[in-house]
Amino acid sequence: MSEQIATVRQQIDQLDQQLLDLLNQRAQKAQEVAAIKTREQSGSSDSEKKQGDPVIFYRPEREAQVLARIMQLNRGPLSDEEVARLFREIMSACLALERPTQIAYLGPAGTFTQQAALKHFGHSSNTRPASTIAQVFREVEASAADYGVVPVENSTEGVVSHTLDRFMHSALQIVGEVELRIHHNLMSAAHTPPANITRVYSHSQTLAQCRRWLDENHPGIERVPVASNAEAAKRVGSEWNSAAIAGTIAADLYGLTILAEKIEDRPDNSTRFLIIGRESTDPSGRDKTSLMLTARNKPGALLELLMPFRERQIDLTRLESRPAPSKNWSYIFFVDIRGHRKDPPVQAALKELEKLGCETKILGAYPVAVL
Repeated sequence: MSEQIATVRQQIDQLDQQLLDLLNQRAQKAQEVAAIKTREQSGSSDSEKKQGDPVIFYRPEREAQVLARIMQLNRGPLSDEEVARLFREIMSACLALERPTQIAYLGPAGTFTQQAALKHFGHSSNTRPASTIAQVFREVEASAADYGVVPVENSTEGVVSHTLDRFMHSALQIVGEVELRIHHNLMSAAHTPPANITRVYSHSQTLAQCRRWLDENHPGIERVPVASNAEAAKRVGSEWNSAAIAGTIAADLYGLTILAEKIEDRPDNSTRFLIIGRESTDPSGRDKTSLMLTARNKPGALLELLMPFRERQIDLTRLESRPAPSKNWSYIFFVDIRGHRKDPPVQAALKELEKLGCETKILGAYPVAVL
């Protein structure tokens, strides 16, 4: 080893010591904040706070502000996204000093929804699978989990209707979002020769997202939809003639061999996930508000709903319709807009909708996905 390398390595060791000291100092400050919150809640006279209610240590808007600031301050050579991921894990570890955040997600283990949960909350959180989207909602509603993570839309296959339908009857709030680039891989058990594969398992949406690749590369094999990609990966482990399409986390979890990587038809294939919780979120400075709107069935009703936003130059980022459960051929509109529910232009638009006789339910105001 040259003298130059030895000198640089010594400098790295010194920096590591400084990083360690600073990380522990940051953790101590996080503990101080937690102690202050605990004292304030125990001495609060707020009638809505009940004795025994858990102290809320995780604040989505605060984390979004920290990550955005870190990315703005970053000067490289690490990328902004890499730096933000590192700080996400630091904040996750600091939160876990008080109590690891309990996260319910649409399972089973090894799904993209679990990957989204870990991306948003960090690996120091406790994630546990739920068998259905409805169960994720119930876990959070019953305080068995602090937050839930559910898919809401895919850039290729569109909206996840089960998630939207749950908001019709739930009081839970959307407190955050995660955008995850989705890469699909063809995989099989080590004892399965590729030439023997006669069927492929995956979720129906995944099969649709890889339709062209399968047509070109494996036109003759049977395509079998199952409940999740993770279930597909688990199933092929005990079969000799099958393959699965899933993410790398499922291949690692079930010990499978990846035969082909990134087989999705669209390279920008992404899925958006929602974080659901029981508490509302304060403005972060870069937010979205999600609404559920019900209007009278009359000509021009949709235009009437949208005009209050247009007049105030509020950007609509999503508009979906779902059949109303109470009446045939009536519809409920799900709308995402830029801005927080507490922003004056958004408040003015909501008041105008109320004057128009529109039933409005605010599903949540939350930070735009940072990562």
